[in-house]
Amino acid sequence: MTAGTAGAIRPKAKTRLGDRVFSTSTVVAGSLILATLAAVALFLIIQSIPALGAGAGQLPNNATNFWSWVWPLVFGTIWAAVIALIIATPLSIGIALFISHYAPRRVAQTLGYIIDLLAAVPSVVFGLWGIATLSSFVQPFYAWLGQYVGWFPLFAPPVSGTGRTILTAAIVLAVMVIPIMTAICREIFLQTPRLHEEAALALGATKWEMVRMAVLPFARSGIVSAIMLGLGRALGETLAIAMVLSPALIVKFAVLQAQSPNTIAANIALQFPEATGIGVNALIASGLVLFIVTLLINMLARYIVSRRAAFSGAN
Repeated sequence: MTAGTAGAIRPKAKTRLGDRVFSTSTVVAGSLILATLAAVALFLIIQSIPALGAGAGQLPNNATNFWSWVWPLVFGTIWAAVIALIIATPLSIGIALFISHYAPRRVAQTLGYIIDLLAAVPSVVFGLWGIATLSSFVQPFYAWLGQYVGWFPLFAPPVSGTGRTILTAAIVLAVMVIPIMTAICREIFLQTPRLHEEAALALGATKWEMVRMAVLPFARSGIVSAIMLGLGRALGETLAIAMVLSPALIVKFAVLQAQSPNTIAANIALQFPEATGIGVNALIASGLVLFIVTLLINMLARYIVSRRAAFSGAN
């Protein structure tokens, strides 16, 4: 045996029991997630088949077919979530930037604890706040919008006298997703390479210019991930929407009127206790639609993050 051959042969590493147990447990945990997801999808598909083929008179609200019944719910779900994200995204980014780069350390720690605690507040509490406080507080502002900006389709009258509109529900959703989005953005901002920030400041950039040139480009993919996570929370919210909204099976963009589009999750929560027969299958089928919409949004988020990763410094 030559010296080169002897050097090429290396002893096989001995696998320890702890390594085998750990690797097996991780494989089982990952497989369990996939099995659970597949089981949920299979259940929804099987239970949805009767509703998908149902005709007029069998579905709730005397709908002619399933798609004509579920479409207003899909629209209301997406519309409420989009409005909530429009409100929550700039606030979340601003709060995260203030905590990570502007606030003194003690103030930043206190605000960070408060943001983390807000994420643990149950949705029913936000729903009660929306009914008891927010709706009556914003109703005069809605009346002002309807009077002076009513020519714009979004604020078209008649304005709700109770304030329980889809805009109020979206504000509640925004308050609910702000803690999650802020926490993620804050951690991403804090991961910005210190050399990038110091280089920008050394070149004469102001604090805001440093944030714009170094922090935000680095955190772009993380911000997208935070937005998509907030969108997923907003799409699946049930109790707060069911408590605040005055729902109807309609499709309209006006946000100040009493009759507002309902969401899939809230409709399931409100109708399931009294549903029978095909009505139960229809509600489960609407849950399948929400499942697919959420899955597509997560796939889109993955695609956006993977494209932006090369420009964020994460690689």
